[in-house]
Amino acid sequence: MKWRLTGRYLASVVLIVVVVIFINILVVTVFFIYQSVSPQYPFQQEEASAEAITRSFSKEIVLSEPGIAITSQGKEILERNHAWVQILDENGKEVYGYRVPSEAKTKYTPLDIVQTYKYLEEELMSIVFIGEKLGSGERYSYLLGFQNPNLERNILTYDIRKVGRFLQIGILTLLCVDGFIALCIAYLFSKRLTKPLSSLIDGIKQLADKNYRVRYESKGLYKDVFYNVNVLTEELRASELVRKKLDRMKEEWIANISHDIKTPLASIQGYAEMMRDKDYDFTVEEMRDYAEIIERKSLYLKDVIEDLNLSTRLRNKGLTLDLKSVNIVSIVRNVVIDTLNDARYGNRNIEYRYSDDVILVEVDDILIRRAVANLIYNAIVHNDENVVVEVSVKKEGDFVRIVVEDHGKGIKKEELERIFDRYYRGTNTGELHKGSGLGMAIAHDIVKAHDGEIHVESELHQGTKIEILLRFQPHEKAKPSVLK
Repeated sequence: MKWRLTGRYLASVVLIVVVVIFINILVVTVFFIYQSVSPQYPFQQEEASAEAITRSFSKEIVLSEPGIAITSQGKEILERNHAWVQILDENGKEVYGYRVPSEAKTKYTPLDIVQTYKYLEEELMSIVFIGEKLGSGERYSYLLGFQNPNLERNILTYDIRKVGRFLQIGILTLLCVDGFIALCIAYLFSKRLTKPLSSLIDGIKQLADKNYRVRYESKGLYKDVFYNVNVLTEELRASELVRKKLDRMKEEWIANISHDIKTPLASIQGYAEMMRDKDYDFTVEEMRDYAEIIERKSLYLKDVIEDLNLSTRLRNKGLTLDLKSVNIVSIVRNVVIDTLNDARYGNRNIEYRYSDDVILVEVDDILIRRAVANLIYNAIVHNDENVVVEVSVKKEGDFVRIVVEDHGKGIKKEELERIFDRYYRGTNTGELHKGSGLGMAIAHDIVKAHDGEIHVESELHQGTKIEILLRFQPHEKAKPSVLK
């Protein structure tokens, strides 16, 4: 993966360099082709070109009966360009001159003309160009000398075949050298650029392998990426700790619930086998006692299964609320009465207070009854028989507050944070109730399903206070009452 990423950067940079070189070669080639067919020099403007002046100067030469002369415009051109002119007849003899240096010859052989054109005349300090003027059946040659120290001319002789081979070899060599240099630069560049990415790839692989100790220093081009990877690492590490904690709680809960289910099952199975055995002769009263035990154990198992089903449906949003306007004061009162009528809790002291006789709330009355009952049972099973459980319903603003409070053992701080977790069962549960361990979680999920709030406050050896907040429908006020 590292080499593939580096290779892609290398290929990109090399491709860019090769394209640039190709474009440069193309531009240079087009430039030279243009210059070969263009009459202009690359570094001279048209009006200042010595060669152009020489070609066009023939029209400034006037052939007439009296003799040969140049126009006033021609003289002005020569003066402006620091040039001179010699007009020669067919025999190479000077027939006219203007601004001609004193060192110049007056008669030229063909070889002299060639030498003068090819090489800089040291004596004249001029670059000489040659032109021709036709007239009256005679041919005249003229020499234009430019006394410009910045003007140079080189005569190049070459074999086009050798030049072609040289260009082929040169271009190939240039491409190879430039390609090698580009490859080295691209490798260093891509290595520096992809090194952080390689570290990120390794870090992500470690995260995939559940190694959450990866941490990077947020700097450089990818500092935002490094920062986000560090944040993701922390979140994954925290999630993994939570997951392990939940798994451990699940295992503990499954072990507890399995033990709690096996105990009534063993009783049911044992009494059923005894009642079926022909060797035993039971009285009607004994048979009824055994049947009562079997029924009680069966109801316990039924409650556990219902808790499991309800908890799953609440957590997965699979339960449709049957909302209706009900008097929450009556619902909580009935829960308190049902609890006191239970033989297991008949000797407990439960106080019930409410601020109004009627407080209408839009709720699912069966589920709210279940939530309040779970909170009251929780207060009972976690405390001694002499602890008073206080239940109250009070209207506050747009909310109704249901409070279940006791001044008993309280809850440890580490357990307080887990009290509404599924699968959690407190360590100080009494012997009166061994349920599914989902009671508080179910109460929490029921309240949340009604868009309400549930809070718990507790201090060890001082007691516990659990509050439910639900929105209510206004109704006329009634005086406070107390039920014991």
